[in-house]
Amino acid sequence: MLSKSQYTKGLQCPKSLWLYKFRRELENKDIDDTKFNIGNEVGKLAKEYFGGGMEIEFDEGDFAKMAKKTSELIKAGTQIIYEATFMANGVFAMADILVKNGDGYEIYEVKSSTSVKDYHLDDISVQWYCISSVLPLEKACIMHINNSYERDGELNLKELFCVEDVTEQVLGKQSEVKQNLDDLNLMLTKEEPKVKIGTQCHEPFWCGFSQYCFKDVPEFCVLNLYRINKAKAYELYHGGIVSYEDILKSNINLNQTQTLQVSVGEEPYIDKAAIKDFISKVRFPINFFDFETFADAVPRFDRQRPYAQVPFQYSLHILHEDGRLEHFEFLGDGVSDPRENLVKSMLKNITKQGSVIAYNMSFEKSRISELAAFVPEFKDELSALNDRFIDLIVPFRSLGYYDKNFHGSFSIKSVLPALFPNDKELSYKALEINNGGMASNEYANIVNLTDKKEIARVRQNLLKYCGLDTLAMVRIFEKLRSV
Repeated sequence: MLSKSQYTKGLQCPKSLWLYKFRRELENKDIDDTKFNIGNEVGKLAKEYFGGGMEIEFDEGDFAKMAKKTSELIKAGTQIIYEATFMANGVFAMADILVKNGDGYEIYEVKSSTSVKDYHLDDISVQWYCISSVLPLEKACIMHINNSYERDGELNLKELFCVEDVTEQVLGKQSEVKQNLDDLNLMLTKEEPKVKIGTQCHEPFWCGFSQYCFKDVPEFCVLNLYRINKAKAYELYHGGIVSYEDILKSNINLNQTQTLQVSVGEEPYIDKAAIKDFISKVRFPINFFDFETFADAVPRFDRQRPYAQVPFQYSLHILHEDGRLEHFEFLGDGVSDPRENLVKSMLKNITKQGSVIAYNMSFEKSRISELAAFVPEFKDELSALNDRFIDLIVPFRSLGYYDKNFHGSFSIKSVLPALFPNDKELSYKALEINNGGMASNEYANIVNLTDKKEIARVRQNLLKYCGLDTLAMVRIFEKLRSV
């Protein structure tokens, strides 16, 4: 018997399902629970949307007990059941919300996304296949987040959620579901399927067994070619064009960046004129600036929309012409809306003259424009800041400096370790929080912490991470000046 999640896993890649069933120890260790946690929060609110229901308590060790409890509630005439559980037609399925409507029933699948995806239809279609053999189903709906909703006071669940009727699409997929189940169940009776790596490894989700399947992929590989179409990259890989040497021997059309990527040797490629042109535009004092943001599925503050990037932290290193380096920072308390206090702090600390440097500056400039709309009394000052921005990614993206260890990426996480491979002060690996996604998650969770020492630890780690982002920019800029 397959669960609905196992069914959708098998549709993405049958090998992934086989490994999940028989070689679970090979699963990636660094699993991100972020989407799971967001899904739980959205799911709880969806239950409030359909108030007054009865919930089936999850019991990983006894699914039959859950199905039995569901059956008892249905027989008792319960109108709304949360996590209604069924084992039928060779499928184990839990409907997020089951609603009795007259003599028939409706199922609602809750998603934290902002639209209906194809894989959502696969998900609810296998539920229908299972449940319709037990109950007279009349309607299938997907509930998802309405990203145009802006909070104003108490949450308005009727505006937060969109409910889309997908019954027609679900009915049209029933024969397909049966065939898919037959194929997957047959596959599971055989040896590990021989499935080549491909786009299914990361679309629509990164597979939990990617480390196992990619273990023989070389470090310098066609799959890392700058901005190559992924389907094309896999086609070349399986056609025997794997290494950079293979690429150079082939007749593949390469753009300028790709050509440099596959041909540069142990020494970096340096175009001093391009670097000089970039540096000539920079004015002291130089403000190296970086935001950290979080994006709630469910807005927690007034004038916040779902998944809007809310700045909660910044780091600012100021390099003066005499070499003096100052550092300023701001970090919200994790409970109240940080935006207005952050604006006041940054306007106080960023110098009135000189350049403002960010790495991939479009992100910072977009957030500043949003903050200008949020606190209009500071609109002019914030807009003036945006006029002073210079992007530190430019001398790399324009091929003023290229190191083979960039691996076709110009992100700061690729550039920094290539430029400073043995500098522990500039190593993200040494930090407990070492990427923006982790920083966002840790900050968003502060509101749930009660231990003051734990809160202090998280805050200190956030400050270290964001501080390294701007210190890294200072060192990268100094490196460019030195060459």
